[in-house]
Amino acid sequence: AIEAEFGLHAQPILAPRATIRAIIERFFGTPTIRLDDSTRALVEVMLQRGVLTNASAARALQLVEQGLPLDQALAQASGQSARDIARLLAAHLGIAWVDLQLREETTRAFDPLGQPITRRIVHDAVDASVARLVDVDTARRLSALPIARADGALVVAFANPLFESARREIERMTGMAVRPVLTARTDLNEAIERVLGRQNIGTRLLLAGIITRAQLNDALDLAERTGVRLGRALVVRGYITQEQLAQFLAEQSHLPFFDLHSVSLDPTTARLIDETTERALGILPLAVSNDELMLAMVDPLNEEAIRVATRLTGHTVRPVLVSEQDLEDALESIYGGEYLGRSVSELLERAPEDSAYWVLSRGQKIVFALFALVSVLWLVADWRSYIILLNAFATTFYLGFSAYKFYLAYRAITHELEVPVSEEEVAALDDRTLPMYTILVPVYKEADVLPDLLEAINKLDYPPTKLDVKVLMEADDTETIQAFERMKMPAQFHGIVVPVAPPRTKPKACNYGLIHARGEYVVIYDAEDLPDPDQLKRVLVAFRKSPPNVVCIQSKLNYYNRNQNLLTSWFTVEYSMWFDLFLPGLDASGAPIPLGGTSNHFKRSALIEAGAWDPYNVTEDADLGVRIFKRGYRTAIVDSTTYEEANSQIYNWIRQRSRWIKGYIQTWLVHMRHPLKLYRELGFTAFWSFQFVVGGTFFAALLNPIYWFLTTLWFLTHWELIRIVFPGIVFYSGALCLYLGNFAFTYLNVAGAMRRGYYDMVKYALLSPLYWGLMSVGAWKGLWQLVTKPYFWEKTKHGLFQGEPNTE
Repeated sequence: AIEAEFGLHAQPILAPRATIRAIIERFFGTPTIRLDDSTRALVEVMLQRGVLTNASAARALQLVEQGLPLDQALAQASGQSARDIARLLAAHLGIAWVDLQLREETTRAFDPLGQPITRRIVHDAVDASVARLVDVDTARRLSALPIARADGALVVAFANPLFESARREIERMTGMAVRPVLTARTDLNEAIERVLGRQNIGTRLLLAGIITRAQLNDALDLAERTGVRLGRALVVRGYITQEQLAQFLAEQSHLPFFDLHSVSLDPTTARLIDETTERALGILPLAVSNDELMLAMVDPLNEEAIRVATRLTGHTVRPVLVSEQDLEDALESIYGGEYLGRSVSELLERAPEDSAYWVLSRGQKIVFALFALVSVLWLVADWRSYIILLNAFATTFYLGFSAYKFYLAYRAITHELEVPVSEEEVAALDDRTLPMYTILVPVYKEADVLPDLLEAINKLDYPPTKLDVKVLMEADDTETIQAFERMKMPAQFHGIVVPVAPPRTKPKACNYGLIHARGEYVVIYDAEDLPDPDQLKRVLVAFRKSPPNVVCIQSKLNYYNRNQNLLTSWFTVEYSMWFDLFLPGLDASGAPIPLGGTSNHFKRSALIEAGAWDPYNVTEDADLGVRIFKRGYRTAIVDSTTYEEANSQIYNWIRQRSRWIKGYIQTWLVHMRHPLKLYRELGFTAFWSFQFVVGGTFFAALLNPIYWFLTTLWFLTHWELIRIVFPGIVFYSGALCLYLGNFAFTYLNVAGAMRRGYYDMVKYALLSPLYWGLMSVGAWKGLWQLVTKPYFWEKTKHGLFQGEPNTE
């Protein structure tokens, strides 16, 4: 027709119908289809029966004019299901309605031993031999499928009630009279693919009796809502195993299924492709024969993987299907030693000056040795001036530290400094577009509290198909490993056993888990954590609203057992001030933020680029916060809380605090190896913020008991030596530290409790000076450990609280 119209030779090409329609609309506007009397009559019938209103009837006609089939137009305009519309149309036309979904039937039988068993039998309403009277393309084009023979006629299921044209075509094609029946379009399309086309994984599993129709429908709904493939939805729901999925995918794609556990892997062949590419693409070279490479794959549709493998190896690729878990186990067996090496030494090798592997650098040893020598000589020559100068420096720094901390917290009191995230913004997120999120859960000897944490993660308001939970357990912690295995967690939870090797620290385990992470974003939750259910979504909104250089979002931390005893009340007051006032103030001031040990959310690519966590630093969180700032990245705070268990026993608390103080000293020493370089990297404001926040935290804790002792001694004895070393300005500076400094810190603790809404905690905040005494005990213990055991991770015991967590 086109050649006759234009007198030119036409060269046909094939293109998707939707593409052609979009081009026509772009050049000629929206095409319309002329409505015939039959269409108007059926719409009128639906209007008379109350299925449509006048407005929805007009909408249905408009949809038909735009090219939508009548059955779909009626369903969309009326808001009723396709099945209900098909039933009504069939009743009006006086023809039968059929259900083309597979039907399950349960029967009782006996096994070979005579024991009663229950069997599920799946029935198909479509006779496959009859259906094959037409080809799949014709069935799709006509939206029609022969389903049976009856009285010499061909029973054909139609979706569109205006089927006369399609009916005549099938009669001409088959030479048989057609008896029409109506069915829902979705059921018809499924039946066409099931009988004539390529059966999807759900249909195959259903016909094999592995899943039920209800399970398939549930998985289909999950896959549709979250934008993932049906197979992953079935695995996440626990309806099938990863191995079953791989076997059926292999059958569907006509590829061999390969059990990696049944063979000895050749490390040389496996390393024909680099490990990073193998993990990213889900592939592993298995064997080479006659220039042909046997390649294990987890996704039969991943053509890019085949192209990359061909290019990197120079061999023709013969793919075989394996399960994701089998591939993970294979990579672990081949590269486990390298994973351990990377988790321990990658930062040390990439940036040795940023690693706490050495307590003191050579330059620092020289500086401290010179300082000690000068101090001894000065003390011998004029001890009074030396001690006065030392006092002047200490009190001046203490005053600056106090003033800076008060300034930051006061800014937070008078402003909302977190990234604003509203309930509406969280609700507006589309689960189908959410990225994969990796949750790292480092646990060691936490068998008692592990179930509560995993239950809290399971309750997160985030699609389970988009979660990648890595439970990191130490190889010698058999109790926790066995507890995790007994829990039979859903498929998104993966247990990773970290090999035993020094240093025995949490950051080493996190580095090991990061190698296995699949998510675009990564967060750490500790063993006793109870995060807000919507925290992940709030963080995503905050990332999208922040500048691109914001690569970390710190959630707030607080405690769910704040009323257990006086110690937990003090701890709660401290955290309320730190996370609700101090850190938001730091963020707003453009200063480096010492991260909390949990609930810090990262962009995975930036975290890897920054060198991840330092396994030799026992406050790896604070160090990482400074390190990412030095690289030009920033951290923001979001108003979402993770609740933890506050230490309720004094010795356990001191063990934890000594590790924190030791880590702060480590962090300060690491980044002060080259002070001038650090100054250039951070700038004036951020440099002094680092000194006050990281240095001041341990400096004040170490200094407090000395000055408390001297003050008490002066009031009791009026010792003349104290008057000598506190002359004039030094005395007044010390008095300011004693009165104004202590008032400021107490006031900030009160303000933190008020900001959090813990009004019952205010009375405990007034007793904060007693709590500071405990901090100093932990600080001096931490300093001693830095000298004697710099990498020793002082384990904190959890699970001491047995009551009901209070997260209000």
